[in-house]
Amino acid sequence: MSITASWSRLDEWLAQNAPTTYAVLAAPVTDAELEAAQSVVELPPELIESLRCHNGLTSWANLLPEAPPSSAAQIAENWQLRMDLAADVDGFAVHQPESEPYWHPAWIPWADGDGDLQVIDLRPGPVRGRLGMAAHDGTGDFTVSWPDLTSYLSDVVHSLHHGTGVNGWYPYLTTYQELWWDRGPDQRTVNDEPLIRVPV
Repeated sequence: MSITASWSRLDEWLAQNAPTTYAVLAAPVTDAELEAAQSVVELPPELIESLRCHNGLTSWANLLPEAPPSSAAQIAENWQLRMDLAADVDGFAVHQPESEPYWHPAWIPWADGDGDLQVIDLRPGPVRGRLGMAAHDGTGDFTVSWPDLTSYLSDVVHSLHHGTGVNGWYPYLTTYQELWWDRGPDQRTVNDEPLIRVPV
């Protein structure tokens, strides 16, 4: 399933089941917004395709497991911030016993969960394009990853339609008609509000 097809199915599901979350999906990225971001960091084609569906969110929402998608401007800002921080703390080098650095210039931070970034790894090699996490206070982690953004979004869509988990995260609905991902599958409440498992 393509990026565009996954977003289309996700849009349809949200409109029907979680309209509050659907309402915060941003419009497609404009050419000017894309050009501004790419003047800072080059974005891979599948990420551009995703941004042309939705340029992030208009306000925070627990839209995806791991982290909410960023806008093109936020991607460029987060990439530059990590580049600056890494330069100050020797963060481009791998320090034993870690297997990954704090940051790498070829990591594209497509989603942001309170400073913990889900990145697309564009380093050359057989796993180029895989997804992983770069913690705000740790190193890169590709222990559990997807081969690419296309696969990740496809798994999210499958989970919503079949009630399955995505790396241990399960979809729920709140009483406010929001989509909510949480560790499960036996989670019952969030912020003292009941959660409803997405029906299979």
